[in-house]
Amino acid sequence: MIFKFDIEPIAQARPRATRVGKSIRMYDPKKTANFKTDLKMMAQIAKRVKKYKIPDGAISVNIQVVRRVPRSWSRKKQQDAISGMIYPVTKPDLSNYIKSIEDALNGVLWQDDNATVQLISSKKYGQSGRAVVEVNKI
Repeated sequence: MIFKFDIEPIAQARPRATRVGKSIRMYDPKKTANFKTDLKMMAQIAKRVKKYKIPDGAISVNIQVVRRVPRSWSRKKQQDAISGMIYPVTKPDLSNYIKSIEDALNGVLWQDDNATVQLISSKKYGQSGRAVVEVNKI
């Protein structure tokens, strides 16, 4: 099943640490944590609307990350990026986007991301940011 989320994807950032008494607590930076929370809520709504059931066992996941074209670019360069002639070969890298999306959707579209046995992913430019996630039972 395919889910489209109109949200600017945020890559997984390095975890932060704080000392609590004699122990250390790890946490996500605020921007990453907010993205995960928002995506999770959007997925829960989409799941209810589509009457989606979490699959048992192995799954195949296809994730497409669409980044908004930089506004500072010329109109011609923006059109080239949207048409697929220019790829986002800049940071953050695709694997960090995948990690934040997988973490956000744990327990919503799949039980745990360890059920993923096949992963297809891509990163491209678009007029607005979005994440497209396809989940199939294997």
